Amino acid sequence: MPAAERGETRLADRVVARIAAQGAREALKVLPADAVPPYANVAVHQDAGTARVTVNCELAYPSDLGAQCRAVRRRVTERVAELAGLKVLQVVVHVERLHSGRGELR
Repeated sequence: MPAAERGETRLADRVVARIAAQGAREALKVLPADAVPPYANVAVHQDAGTARVTVNCELAYPSDLGAQCRAVRRRVTERVAELAGLKVLQVVVHVERLHSGRGELR
């Protein structure tokens, strides 16, 4: 039976969001001690095979924030493509909080 007649696999947005969040954790490697782990929101467009991702994270400060955000975008794009088979059109990194050695910065 041809694949088109057997059906299709659809991943829920929340599944792709978990993949994206894991990719963000992999990219950041070390989180500040009291930071909330990264989490993601995803809009999947099944018909087009694409996704748009927003990753929320907390970062250490001082550090190269731009480099960390680029690493998150790159890794999230790779992981979603590898594990979900979706082309990621956009990854928005929302830095919710900065953590210094002396405490949290807002």
